[in-house]
Amino acid sequence: MIKGRGLKRQIDPRSIWAGRQRHEISKKVRRIKGKIGKLQNLLNKVRTQVELSRFLFIFLNSHQLKHHGRDSSSWFFIFLLQIMYESMKMRVEHVVETGKISEEYNTSDEVRQVFSQWSIDGFTRQNHPTVIQVLLDQNKDKDITGNCLPNLVYVSRQKSKTSPHHFKAGALNVLVRVSAAMTNAPVILTLDCDMYSNDPTTPLRALCYILDPEMQSNLGYVQFPQEYHGLNKSDIYACEHKRLFKVHPVGYDGLCGPNYVGTGCFFRRRALCGGPSTLILPEIDGLCPDSVVNKPLTAPSVLELAHHVAGCNYENQTKWGSKIGFRYGSLVEDYYTGYRMKCEGWRSIFCYPETAAFLGDVPFNLLDVLSQNKRWAIGLLEVAFSRYSTITFGVKSMGLFMGLGYSYYAFWAILTIPITTYCLLPQLALLNELSIFPKVSDPWFLLYMFLFLGAYGQDLLEFVVDGGTIQRWWSDQRMWIMRGLSCHAFGLTEFVVKSIGIPAEGFNVTSKIINDEESKRYEQGVFEFGVPSPLFVTLTMAAIINLLSLIIGLVHFIVDGGSNKEGLVMQLVLTGLIVMNCLPVYQAIALRSDKGKMPTKTTVTATLLASAVYVVASLFLK
Repeated sequence: MIKGRGLKRQIDPRSIWAGRQRHEISKKVRRIKGKIGKLQNLLNKVRTQVELSRFLFIFLNSHQLKHHGRDSSSWFFIFLLQIMYESMKMRVEHVVETGKISEEYNTSDEVRQVFSQWSIDGFTRQNHPTVIQVLLDQNKDKDITGNCLPNLVYVSRQKSKTSPHHFKAGALNVLVRVSAAMTNAPVILTLDCDMYSNDPTTPLRALCYILDPEMQSNLGYVQFPQEYHGLNKSDIYACEHKRLFKVHPVGYDGLCGPNYVGTGCFFRRRALCGGPSTLILPEIDGLCPDSVVNKPLTAPSVLELAHHVAGCNYENQTKWGSKIGFRYGSLVEDYYTGYRMKCEGWRSIFCYPETAAFLGDVPFNLLDVLSQNKRWAIGLLEVAFSRYSTITFGVKSMGLFMGLGYSYYAFWAILTIPITTYCLLPQLALLNELSIFPKVSDPWFLLYMFLFLGAYGQDLLEFVVDGGTIQRWWSDQRMWIMRGLSCHAFGLTEFVVKSIGIPAEGFNVTSKIINDEESKRYEQGVFEFGVPSPLFVTLTMAAIINLLSLIIGLVHFIVDGGSNKEGLVMQLVLTGLIVMNCLPVYQAIALRSDKGKMPTKTTVTATLLASAVYVVASLFLK
């Protein structure tokens, strides 16, 4: 009997026995879980050793090692570097799979404290507090030779589902403010996460311009060309963008300078705070471009300010994104920021050294390429039809030539109208034996041919003179047609739909991840379709119409051309050219069986749509 506050309760011996049993069972379960955890760690270590052994065997037996032409010390150094990389890669993959950091890697209380910030309840990619961690401090950390290491700070801005984060431009503005609070260096380098430095002398090249007293007063940034590694021989998706990143910036350099392309760019911090003659001060003195930080990185007051300016609501009722920092209002924040800076009076320099300053990755999948270009098309149209339109505000602020230069890109997506017209209208007319171009004997025929050959000749000359090959030029003009038939058409449509208030698809980050099969096909120059997408439907529809038009048109031309024979020549030539450009589509439809072939759903949908377009066109053309 147990007495308490005047109450009596009888204890059943069976309940005591059951409680002891449950306690014993829970202890056994905990021991089993502990043994399972140790076993998993052991298996991970074994797997790591197996993978490293396999890698060692492949490395030592590779053709590259046998014929490398270097001494054994170089081979061994390369081997150690690759071993370290593979080991790190497997550890990272294990963390991604399990969703946590194993205790064996938490070597100190400081490390545990750092990683504990990601263990807070409700911590997600879309909703989490600010995380700022000093990884290297130049006042304390040194390399193995005793030299000071540069400051390295990890920053993850606060995210909330109820507050807009403005994508990449918002992230860059947070980094500008946090860096101002912690070091306030006068020069800022922006670099995409998939790019790396390829030349250690690059900062010196940029500083030669930035510190030049003759141009220091109005120089806003120094832009290096965006270059890539891993491109296949033909660059089948035209990811090099030679004109955008290399040819056109050379011309702009003779005016006010090239545009900002989002990476590989050294900014003067002062250039992000108003025009050369109109300084716009931030709301906190510690963020001013001429402010001096004389406290350590880890000082409580420094970290407190850094966390404050990285908050998701900090920019409310401020000029960030409109007058200060990287500008909001377009999906192409790089183009828009550079454009607005030029309108404020800043100029830029294009630095194009022989050795690539930075190298990055490219998308290896056609869908990723088209999705990226669709996003660019929408963002550029947002600038073209804004209050800061390049054709009005731009010409007034920068002058006629720079305004037209920016307008060329701003209205890029509208090219889908003439491209789609030339890829469908002459072909549909050819199917109905209707001539829409001058006859060969007509003097106007020479003008058409002159314009056609002149445009293609100039395009080829620009490409080859800058070091391109004819093979890559062919890929470039092929992708120009494919973009016009797919992503530019969808981008223009989505922009119009959004402009009238109808919600459309959101922002998608371009994937640069590739598996072994895709990598092999890419190296072979084979297009990757693989998954159904509306972007492939219009492209496939145009390919089907052009192929049928060429076949039927040749039959009419050879068998019963009659008096209209001369009038069909230009249409046949144009259709034949487009069919040649669509060869990857035909191969993906009928000649391939790998995972990158055209999905059956896309082919069927495109065929039905092509039939409908032909029927409707026949009603108007006959």
